[in-house]
Amino acid sequence: MQRENQLKIWLKNIYPQRNFELTFAAADADFRRYFRATFDNGETIICMDAPPDKMNTDAYVQVQQLFSMLNVPKILHRDKEQGFMVLNDLGDVQYLKAMQLEPDLAAHKALLLEAIDELIILQKASQSGVLPEYNHEILLREVNLFPEWFVAKELGRELNFAQRKLWQQTLNALLPEIEAQPKVFVHRDFIVRNLMLTRERPGILDFQDALYGAITYDLVSLLRDAFIEWEEEFILDLVIRYWEKARAAGLPVPTEFDVFYRWFEWTGVQRHLKVAGIFARLWHRDGKDKYRPEIPRFLNYLRRTSRRYTELAPLYALLLELVGDEELQTGYTF
Repeated sequence: MQRENQLKIWLKNIYPQRNFELTFAAADADFRRYFRATFDNGETIICMDAPPDKMNTDAYVQVQQLFSMLNVPKILHRDKEQGFMVLNDLGDVQYLKAMQLEPDLAAHKALLLEAIDELIILQKASQSGVLPEYNHEILLREVNLFPEWFVAKELGRELNFAQRKLWQQTLNALLPEIEAQPKVFVHRDFIVRNLMLTRERPGILDFQDALYGAITYDLVSLLRDAFIEWEEEFILDLVIRYWEKARAAGLPVPTEFDVFYRWFEWTGVQRHLKVAGIFARLWHRDGKDKYRPEIPRFLNYLRRTSRRYTELAPLYALLLELVGDEELQTGYTF
């Protein structure tokens, strides 16, 4: 409440002649919160609250400028010391919400193809040396969230010697394949919860952690999501459509689709291991439980993919020992 009162005082100084009502809009998995200020004439703005002792908004500002070719929020005012920012309002209809309201797959496909078009625009604008590289150290740190938080905290187990060997074999096979992919700008959380349905093109949020990394990363984030799931045939069709668009745009994708699909799947393994660990950490460290019920979806993704590839057999064997071979339902209690 103290931060909210500080925000109101700051806004009154920026808009001294205008009355407004401040309402909660959204919260991120980190410490950021968003409020919507509605003025008497119906105009709205979005106010970011990022406590400066916990968050540094410099990266948000840098990437916002770098991604200006997309429909990202415009920064209207900023107080770095207090950790406040005023952004233009891209509305309150997430792609996820729109898809839940309209379950027809044709509508989902239309929205996802629009998102893919935006992804192509972003990737075409990529430059090396601008964003930090999504390198081995970061990939390894992320993937190790799985044993550190999912296995140790969610399952309450510790990998034994044989299981640690399986884990190391997995890392030895997986990470070099991802690191070898051509690199582009990576939003890093290009999911339907971070895409907004607007009158024109999709609005894109939560981009401040962007890096320069594997070309398949954002596509995996979009199509193998934490909060909505589609059949493999539906995903395959959209991956093919992305690949065709990327080739036409001159992006560095292979001429053989099966090679590209392998990239897509293997990048997904790294992301799914990471996210399972993050969602477990959000509950066990931060007390945030809304993401925890989605962990089984990632375990299902991991088992389906790892059993398709001989090189990922160690991961499949490890998953069988940890969670078994039956498909898990979201909302499952471990």
